[in-house]
Amino acid sequence: MSTVTAAKARSNLYALIDQTANFHNPIIISGRNNNAVLISEEDWNSIQETLYLCSIPGMRESIIEASQEPLEDSVEDIGW
Repeated sequence: MSTVTAAKARSNLYALIDQTANFHNPIIISGRNNNAVLISEEDWNSIQETLYLCSIPGMRESIIEASQEPLEDSVEDIGW
C-alpha cells in the first residue's frame, strides 16, 4: 500500500483513482492531522458484501463448509 500526501493526492487525483481501480491497491492519503484510504468502488462494494454476509448468523460457517466440499459432490443433474 503506497502513501501520498494530501497535496500530492489533490494534484494527481484522477491518476490515483485510475491506479486504485486498475490495480486494486489502496492508497493512504496522509493529512496534517489524520489519514484516509482511497480504494476503488469495486473493492468497497466487495468489502461491504463480505461484511454483510459475515453478519448473517451461521453464514460464515456455511461458506467455509461449502468451500471444503468437493465440486462433484455439489453438482446436481437437473434433468433438462
